[in-house]
Amino acid sequence: MTVSRRLAKPFLRALGVLLGAETVTFAAYHLLPGDPAEVSLGVPNPSAELVATTRHEMGLDRPLAVQYVVFLGRLLRGDLGTSYQLHEPVTRVLREQVWATVTLAVAALAIAFAVSVPLAVATAGRRPAMRGLSSGGELLLTSSPSFWIGILLLSLFSFRLGWFPVISGTSVRGLVLPAVTLAVSIIGVLTQVLRDGLERALDEPFTVSARARGTGETMVRLRHGLRHALIPLLTVSGWILGALLGGTVVVETVFSRQGLGRIAATAITSRDLPTVTGVVLVSALVFCVLNLVIDVLYRVVDPRLRTATA
Repeated sequence: MTVSRRLAKPFLRALGVLLGAETVTFAAYHLLPGDPAEVSLGVPNPSAELVATTRHEMGLDRPLAVQYVVFLGRLLRGDLGTSYQLHEPVTRVLREQVWATVTLAVAALAIAFAVSVPLAVATAGRRPAMRGLSSGGELLLTSSPSFWIGILLLSLFSFRLGWFPVISGTSVRGLVLPAVTLAVSIIGVLTQVLRDGLERALDEPFTVSARARGTGETMVRLRHGLRHALIPLLTVSGWILGALLGGTVVVETVFSRQGLGRIAATAITSRDLPTVTGVVLVSALVFCVLNLVIDVLYRVVDPRLRTATA
């Protein structure tokens, strides 16, 4: 398969994801109950004239098909419009918030890896009692809602102990609790996937040979087993990082932290279509790019894929 064909397939898939995400956003905006113009005004009992004027300014008095074509046309031109609520260009709003969300997601993933890798290495292939205890803890972490974890962490470390600020700001201390909250829910998944990969690798002939040469068990796990266990972990990590960008909606709201998640939650409540569209577009773009990067890394780590597509 040629390089151009290999690149065209994920590119077309990404375009389909972007188009589908924005189409669903547009449809949901118009299917929600209530008049978007009236909601965006934010005043009680607005006059009919004011609502009609606002609907005209927002283009809501046009046929739905025309609105959709105009909507897609503006997206293709890179024109995300002006926020109905903030009265600022959406691109500026997103530019001011995107790095806070990316920082939070990357910090959470780093914490999750820092916990999952040692835990998986320590428990892979061990006695059933230790493995069962670890699996139970992973299931508990995975099933715990982020908002519940965030409230518990705030109650203990902010209100009672005073170690971290109640309202998360831009400082490192303000980043710790939100990042831990996001990390907790994915530690279980990462540990499970990594441990399963390690257990398969530890039964392979190359690890048996390493033990026969007198290599210690810890070095066998770290030097030989861990590298092969990273192959399935790469794909799961790409999916989890994309999911983290969506999970920030809850975490940023709980911790009163600025970012795309909190902006999206506010925009949805106020029916601010341009802002919601911008957040969805950025999230979908990040998700598509990350999946493309993960696909490339997967081929680098596993030479069999390069041979199959050569």
